[in-house]
Amino acid sequence: MKFRVLTLTLLAVCGLAIAAEPNYPLDAPAPDGRRAGGTITQEFTPPPLRDEENKDLKRERNYPEQPPTIPHAIRGYQVDINSNRCLACHSRANSARTQAPMISITHFTDRDSQTLGAVAPRRYFCTQCHVVQHDVKPLVKNDFENIDQLLYHENTQNQQ
Repeated sequence: MKFRVLTLTLLAVCGLAIAAEPNYPLDAPAPDGRRAGGTITQEFTPPPLRDEENKDLKRERNYPEQPPTIPHAIRGYQVDINSNRCLACHSRANSARTQAPMISITHFTDRDSQTLGAVAPRRYFCTQCHVVQHDVKPLVKNDFENIDQLLYHENTQNQQ
């Protein structure tokens, strides 16, 4: 008996969900977001990708645990389960020869806080956290202030 009531209830809920599905007209205006204009079904050609910065200059970090950004182009680098091009320069064995910064010791720690002799599997795919930079105009206004700027403003207000 309980099974039959449960089945009927699930069928009724699914039927209501299908009946309540909105029917949008195909030429309804799309919400203006980062890519303004058009209709919901209209597709735009995206703008071309910009070249990555290739300045080889370390960037300032905005907060203590922020992963460092990649200061050079990595287009064409292979980072997959079989190989990691980043380790050709940034591994412990190669960093002295290439003068590239060695990867952090945190990258050798597994999920059980055990230090390994090689890069931990959860830290192997570099571009999950580290990103290249592009010299482009921001899409949205950004009023971000790092902790040093906030502390400076606080100190100047307290001195007045």
